[in-house]
Amino acid sequence: MRVLLTVQMDTDRANKAIKDQTLPDIMKSTLERLNPEAAFFGAKDGMRTGFIVFDLQDPAKIPTIAEPFFQELGARIEFLPVMNIDEVQAGLREYGSG
Repeated sequence: MRVLLTVQMDTDRANKAIKDQTLPDIMKSTLERLNPEAAFFGAKDGMRTGFIVFDLQDPAKIPTIAEPFFQELGARIEFLPVMNIDEVQAGLREYGSG
């Protein structure tokens, strides 16, 4: 299932991770494991935020994805199922034919 992972990092913990050079390592290892379709970074609600779209093949992987962000960055995490336009259109066609 395609999901949007939103990671909002605690400012103090992220500042420390930048200073001690662990933030790039956390992000690199996560992106290598997830092989995302897209990854963007910016600010949301005044916090450093990552927006990562990837295929979640097994929900049992959620803890292995979220824990580094929780433990290292004090992050707020959200997993949201998402669709691309082709999937939306296919779902609407199926809905309309029922």
